[in-house]
Amino acid sequence: MPKKRHWFFDSYKYQVRTGTVPEYDDGHVIRTHSHPWHQLVYASQGVMTVRTPEGAWVVPIHRGVWVPAGTRHSIQMSGAVSLRTLYLVPRLGRSLPDKPRVIGVSPLLRELILRIVELDSLSIRVPTHAHLVSVLLDHLHVMQSDAVHLPLPRDARAKRIAAMLQKQPSNARSLIELSKSAGASKRTVERLFKTETGLGFGKWRQQLRLGHALRLLAAGDAVTTVAFDVGYDSISAFISAFRLTFGKTPGQYFRAA
Repeated sequence: MPKKRHWFFDSYKYQVRTGTVPEYDDGHVIRTHSHPWHQLVYASQGVMTVRTPEGAWVVPIHRGVWVPAGTRHSIQMSGAVSLRTLYLVPRLGRSLPDKPRVIGVSPLLRELILRIVELDSLSIRVPTHAHLVSVLLDHLHVMQSDAVHLPLPRDARAKRIAAMLQKQPSNARSLIELSKSAGASKRTVERLFKTETGLGFGKWRQQLRLGHALRLLAAGDAVTTVAFDVGYDSISAFISAFRLTFGKTPGQYFRAA
């Protein structure tokens, strides 16, 4: 109860607040919770996986995640993670997305986040603060969804297949075999994944593998090991898929970060 009053009264005085500036070790999990304010989470180091009942968002380096107020979510860290968090009072974000999404963090937005963290809070009654709030909202209004998103199907049969592959991303069984084990036809499963996740099964499986690969690479695993651990037949096939999604090879990606 006191925590809720703290947020409620702060909403009159401040419109943007920051969280603590924690450093997390590889594998740390922030358990499922929600916030009364919108949340923008940015990892200046490491990789985060944000999970909600609707799906998972793998947040690689130079990305952030937008979590609307009231969204139940958990965060898993891969590699050493330096977390920076902004909270926005809901009335500021009425025209912003009402579902979580991963966004690209430009150098300007990164510096803006770090500056707000230094200030601790922003009030639109303070002219310099009002300007920073305006710039922040401008950036958030044009934010783009990132490719590393794994929406989850709702149908029980498709959910069984999704759970099997999440538990073992290297599972090489064909869709026909997976469908039989889930009690459905290949055609039915293909339709369920497309209608309920917006992704064809092949694309969904690739997203799962690449998201898991990011977590392993951030934790320090070798590219060769990761390629086979996530189910690719060859290192070259893995590097090609990685480059197609992220624009760089795994080595280039983490060196640049």
